[in-house]
Amino acid sequence: MRTRGARLSAGVACLGLVLVACGKEPVSIPTLRLSAADQAVCQRLVNALPDHVADQSRRKTQPAAALGGAWGDPAIVAQCGVPVPAGFTRTAGCTTADGVGWYLPDDQFRDNSSDIVISTVGYRPILQVTVPARYRPNGLAAAMVELAPMVKQYTKLVKPCH
Repeated sequence: MRTRGARLSAGVACLGLVLVACGKEPVSIPTLRLSAADQAVCQRLVNALPDHVADQSRRKTQPAAALGGAWGDPAIVAQCGVPVPAGFTRTAGCTTADGVGWYLPDDQFRDNSSDIVISTVGYRPILQVTVPARYRPNGLAAAMVELAPMVKQYTKLVKPCH
């Protein structure tokens, strides 16, 4: 039989866990100007984002209507509706994960100690994901695979990126 002190200790421990989880600041995601159609697509994609990416739990974002999601600390950040990345060219290579082509900048890909920004350049609107170096290499692969279903379901393939 549990004593009152044991129940109180367990309750304090649970409250402590809740306060630690709530203590993280929301992750800021820039607001982008999108067409009404892209805004609607991105909102559906964001509403479908998973609770976990690369074994990291979802975090709050700001502003509340941000078209993206964040997981973990440091945060893996996804944002919908971004422009084509500056370094992307027609001859740039992509990595395919679960049927979705992701553009990975060569300089970032080769340096496992740097954060990497990946983008679904063959889809519209484009989903961009920033993966902190801490999660590489497994977190990078997990993010691509775990977010691919939302990309395929909610965005439009305009030109495959291989």
